[in-house]
Amino acid sequence: MAALQFELVSPVKLIRSGPVHMVVVPGTEGDFGVLAGHAPMMSTIRPGEIAIYATAGSQPELVHVDGGYAEVSEAGLIILSGDIETVTRQ
Repeated sequence: MAALQFELVSPVKLIRSGPVHMVVVPGTEGDFGVLAGHAPMMSTIRPGEIAIYATAGSQPELVHVDGGYAEVSEAGLIILSGDIETVTRQ
């Protein structure tokens, strides 16, 4: 399967940009997963964790966001959020 182009952006800088397998986003209407080829859409994001899967079957990288916006287009997924921090689990 093709890779999804993913960008995570704060008001200050581009946090992450590159191909991933899938991203699960905490939308205000419920969580949704985005793979390459997803239908175009926009959603607001509630505070929570974005799960970024680098490859199929991999453990996700978890990133906490305080809310924001997600846009899915033919070009990929862009998430805009104000406060972004990586979550570490033990």
